[in-house]
Amino acid sequence: MTLPVFDLAAIERAATSQLVLDTVRAALIAHAEGRSSVPPPLHMAFPEADGDCHVKAGWITGAADFTVKIATGFYSNHGLGIPTNHGLVCVISAHTGQVRALLDDRGLLTAWRTAAAGALITHAMARPDARTLAVFGTGEQALLQATWLAELRTISTVLVHGRSPHKANALCEQLHARGLDARPAATQEAAAADMVITTTPATSPVLNATHVREGAHVTGIGTDMPHKNELPPALFHRAQLIATDDHAQCLDHGDFAHAVRAGATAQDSDIAAGHLLKAPADRPETAITVADLTGVGALDAALASAVLDQLLR
Repeated sequence: MTLPVFDLAAIERAATSQLVLDTVRAALIAHAEGRSSVPPPLHMAFPEADGDCHVKAGWITGAADFTVKIATGFYSNHGLGIPTNHGLVCVISAHTGQVRALLDDRGLLTAWRTAAAGALITHAMARPDARTLAVFGTGEQALLQATWLAELRTISTVLVHGRSPHKANALCEQLHARGLDARPAATQEAAAADMVITTTPATSPVLNATHVREGAHVTGIGTDMPHKNELPPALFHRAQLIATDDHAQCLDHGDFAHAVRAGATAQDSDIAAGHLLKAPADRPETAITVADLTGVGALDAALASAVLDQLLR
């Protein structure tokens, strides 16, 4: 029997943003409640090519499938005219161990689950009246974070901060095409937005903690390896509520880890993001809240299985 292989076009036709958001929300809650199996991720760095590779596996307890995923990010690819991100997902039966299908998604499912997780937790932790959003970074993930968060709440303005003015302007045009008011912004102005999402492969903080105003929420999604760092430890020191998608991962190679090692916060100061999605915490109007997301294999498993079910219908 030939192994089914589904390409990017088929996957895009099969999944809706609502399916992704619902699946990722349920998976984050299951993971927070201990209803998942997630081994430590495998990381490889390719500094000469400005690239990295992640291999993640995961299973939601009782689910029919588990997955093994390869995801790469080679950040100089734009100069070669090819995408930065690539990868595929192997969906395997949790009953027989047989490979059910390969999803040749070129990294799309990773991008979707990352965007969904960021949008969901930002919406859950930000003030109900928060309207201005700043994105640090100008790539695919910055676009997705803004557009998917806009499906969950009203956004009045998107402030875009990037190293390249040309790319920042291009992202603003893409956001305009999706009905969002967007404009480039300097670091200090962007950091002072109601909601801030960082989407970069930075190796040193992209914003100053003192520029984040009281009552703001910040989500970091780019620090997924030990050498990366987007959010300054001082921001965690100021935060009254800290969420992580996986405590052990974030303590090992997230922005939370940098803050703990710097003595800016305690290693038990975080709460699982899934708990906040199930029952949002009360937050004082002036509280600063922070979410550190490193990417969890259980989310990949749940999303790949849900998409495969749609593909096979």
